[in-house]
Amino acid sequence: MPSTDSSEAPNEAPNEASSEVSTAPWDVHRLPRADGKTFLVTGGNAGIGYFVAEQLAGTGATVVLGSRDADKADAAAASIRSRVPDARVRHIRLDLADLGSLKASAEALRTDRLDAVVHNAGVKFDQPPRRETGDGHEAMFGINHLGHFALTHWLAPLLAAAPEGRVVTTGSFAATSERLDLDDLESTHDYRPDRTYGRSKLAQMLFGFELDRRLRTGGSTVRSVVTHPGGALDSLTPPRPPLHAPTTGERLRGLPAGILVQGKEAAAWSAVRAVLDPSVSGGQLWAPKIFGLRGAPRLRPVRGHLADAEVAGRLWSASRDLTGVEPEFGPGRPGPSGAAAAVHP
Repeated sequence: MPSTDSSEAPNEAPNEASSEVSTAPWDVHRLPRADGKTFLVTGGNAGIGYFVAEQLAGTGATVVLGSRDADKADAAAASIRSRVPDARVRHIRLDLADLGSLKASAEALRTDRLDAVVHNAGVKFDQPPRRETGDGHEAMFGINHLGHFALTHWLAPLLAAAPEGRVVTTGSFAATSERLDLDDLESTHDYRPDRTYGRSKLAQMLFGFELDRRLRTGGSTVRSVVTHPGGALDSLTPPRPPLHAPTTGERLRGLPAGILVQGKEAAAWSAVRAVLDPSVSGGQLWAPKIFGLRGAPRLRPVRGHLADAEVAGRLWSASRDLTGVEPEFGPGRPGPSGAAAAVHP
């Protein structure tokens, strides 16, 4: 399935979380050390996710690539090791389209804590027909949103066991022009691929912000942050053969677009900062500085439908009903590390 690799930033406006602006300088090329920490990157075998993983590996952390394809994950891990001396990188099988497999994926991490998960993986289909996962969910909504929603449930005990675990969710400009149809979340009655994709990304962003509200209410130390990669083109992306090997002609043709957008290496910067920067707070949105399309990550306030807590709450309830699970942290029925782990029949 094709992956989602480019987007722009949502509109700005103030909110409570976005008032906590970092005054410390952040250098995307000189990242703080993260020795002893463990990070999971979904879809870390390709595209922006690969560069998120490569950059995090450079901090000394253990980086786990979540991928359906073991061969592609092996190739990505080999590429990272060739560029990052002594990189600690491995992979687990992760199929977000198969909700029943996600518990085993979380168990395969073989760790007693997880310091961050980057919800990066995603699919976009440009043409009909409407596709479904094996569980019967519309594919884009099912993989992009429901898969990550359910995965967060299974990761909750591990994230809660970390001193300050983080859930980093990747958003998209496609979400800014869409509104959820809570009566047709899976586009059963009116399927248009671009709109369905935009709604799936909006669902992801609303989930990230709603998760933050619930974490705060529960007194959890886990932070939920939403990020935005900006506009990312293959032709502006540094070669990583055999994963990515653009021709000279392709790279030259892409140069004019570099005025407005960037490559996937730079598109990874927002997520990497959300994982590593100690000043990042839950409920924040981070995106590229220049028009939300390119440049170093900066804080973006949240407004309008992205801040609609009522819709986000209803989406949460629907997602719980569709998946049979619910991410819970803090007070409640304790999981392996004190985190609540609710399962709904």
